[in-house]
Amino acid sequence: MGGEAALADDLELKAQMAAIGRRAREAARILATAPRAAKDRALREAARRLREHTSELLAANALDMDAARGRGLSKAMLDRLMLNERRIEAMARGLEEIAELPDPVGDELARWRRPNGLEIARVRVPLGVVGIIYESRPNVTADAGGLCLKAGNAAILRGGSESFHSSRAIHACLVEGLRVAGLPEAAVQMVPVTDRVAVGLLLQMHETVDVIVPRGGRSLIERVYAESRIPVLAHLEGICHTYLHERADPAKAVAITFNAKMRRPGICGATETLLVDRSVAETLLPPVLARLLEAGCEIRGDETVRRIEPRARAATEEDWRTEYLDTILAVRVVDGLEEAIAHINTYGSHHTDAIVTEDREAAERFLREVDSAIVIHNASTQFADGGEFGMGAEIGIATGRLHARGPVGVEQLTTFKYVVRGDGQVRPA
Repeated sequence: MGGEAALADDLELKAQMAAIGRRAREAARILATAPRAAKDRALREAARRLREHTSELLAANALDMDAARGRGLSKAMLDRLMLNERRIEAMARGLEEIAELPDPVGDELARWRRPNGLEIARVRVPLGVVGIIYESRPNVTADAGGLCLKAGNAAILRGGSESFHSSRAIHACLVEGLRVAGLPEAAVQMVPVTDRVAVGLLLQMHETVDVIVPRGGRSLIERVYAESRIPVLAHLEGICHTYLHERADPAKAVAITFNAKMRRPGICGATETLLVDRSVAETLLPPVLARLLEAGCEIRGDETVRRIEPRARAATEEDWRTEYLDTILAVRVVDGLEEAIAHINTYGSHHTDAIVTEDREAAERFLREVDSAIVIHNASTQFADGGEFGMGAEIGIATGRLHARGPVGVEQLTTFKYVVRGDGQVRPA
């Protein structure tokens, strides 16, 4: 009987997911030609609902936080999950900022005329139906839903079990915004179960889903790459570096390194490895590491680092390849710019890497030669964020080379088509 019941449940979930896909496809057809005014109204109304329902959102988040503490999640993971009034306001403001962005749909990227009189234009169009699979950060519900809507896409959201109650409460606000604006409520749908089987089903829905965007840890991304029958737009890890060049300003070195690691250690833009030039390690590292250690950050260093700071633990080869998402920092001394660039290109994940220096020539070489989606001079790696880039929000940071790289915002959620206008031309035999 148990096996029969499980089979019935699987069949029911499969039918449920198929219905979600069909509704999304129908909504996508409407959104593809929806006027900007309607989309922007939906975004602003959703923002208003977020503010109006702050108490309900906090109550839902409290359920998730209690469950997460019971499961022993780390402090950094709890921070990713937590909502407060400030973060809810940031979500609402993010939706309003997306509404203020130009509508990318219909934007003409290029136009030219052929000798035979044909006029050809390359025009932005939506991707269609976007499936977003994410883990513990409930704000992704608002960011992903809002960005997909602005770009004329339908979205199927599958949030993690950790943020289930929070994400449902946020999703309800998005749906209300769609309803008020006269747009299909199926434009932003949420998978209503936490069953991991639903992820596998979503990854096979190639007839109704056009792109999958996973946002989470290594195990999630690897599963998506292994199982998806749908194109994937993702990053595998955020192994980000901050490099203190021999001409780094000491005050900037301390402030930038501390912010890059400790502002929010659990986000993908947090620095995981610190590199420092050997010529200045004796003077730069003591104040940098002292501030980190005082704040509770564990340091894992090479032999030189441990000689300078005895409280540091010994780093292993694996530390250079690890995304901690926690208050742990790997630290290595390098012999100059060339070795720093080589280390980043060897061990990094092509996400975000920064150099701290007053030497503009060295900075420009770093920005040119480091093979990452985002490269930064004299600022924290935690600026790796679509909102900070003026994109309103982001679904994630893409580290691949096809279609999109860096923050995935409104423009990155579109593709293009060619519009050809003629006057009776036929192609010669």
